[in-house]
Amino acid sequence: MSFGQGGPGWGSQGGPDWNSGGDPGGSAPDWAALAEQAERGRARRRRWLMAGGGALATAAVAGIVAVAVVNEDGSQGASDKPSESLPAEEDVPSSDEPKPTFKDQPPPPPPPRDFISDVKRDKAPLSAKTLYPTQRVTINGRSYKLTKTAASKNCAEAAHAGLGPVLTRNNCTALYRATYTNKGLAVTVGIAAFKDAKTAEKVKKEYQPNLVALPGGGVPDFCRTVTCRTTANSLGRYAYFTIAGRTNGQPSDANDTKAQQAALVGSNYAYARVLKRGKDQSEAAAKSPEGGSPKAGQDG
Repeated sequence: MSFGQGGPGWGSQGGPDWNSGGDPGGSAPDWAALAEQAERGRARRRRWLMAGGGALATAAVAGIVAVAVVNEDGSQGASDKPSESLPAEEDVPSSDEPKPTFKDQPPPPPPPRDFISDVKRDKAPLSAKTLYPTQRVTINGRSYKLTKTAASKNCAEAAHAGLGPVLTRNNCTALYRATYTNKGLAVTVGIAAFKDAKTAEKVKKEYQPNLVALPGGGVPDFCRTVTCRTTANSLGRYAYFTIAGRTNGQPSDANDTKAQQAALVGSNYAYARVLKRGKDQSEAAAKSPEGGSPKAGQDG
């Protein structure tokens, strides 16, 4: 075996040419063409990416618009538009609607007792005629006929020895009497005027008999020398008294219930007349723009 001949040659013939950098037995590649080709491929890919991104963006915008259109129709989906939380236009109150009006109510009339409790407010005409205006009165189902009236500026003249001094020391200004009769009974009512309610109340507490009975109009003198039934009371600035008995001159003791009833009926009537005086002045004051009392006046 010879190492010098017969084996593959390692010289310039038959072996690969590593210095050329190419394929053994082929031509060298065109590096410039390959680079240009690669660049064109990268450009195409960029264009496709951009086109694809634009299509996706368009699709997204179209989706948003579609959702907005659907929500605007209100057919589905929720909306957070603040305007939808407001009431419909027809539900909103109009500022042109008429405003409520309130009817003025007149003040209530003053209490009647305010007018009959002090001479400064009690200005209505005062006389036997205003206190005893009718010829017949019915009280508790009993009818009484008016027979006589009288007015005394000197109050003691219309009272007996016990009552006279009481009226005088309390400055009684007038005593108005009236007599009523019913079936053999007669009752005299006396209404005495004072300056205020306090004085009238004092007279009631100091009362001593009696009021002088007033005859006349077919009624004879009665209750002069015999026992009769009496009462005493007050309302406002007025004290009022009654004396009742038999027109035949017979005494009326504690057992004479009819005479006692007549005395009570007379007292109730006096109370009603004084209170009516206060009510009339109260109503007149409520109707008057000045709220005053009727014109003052007195007669006998």
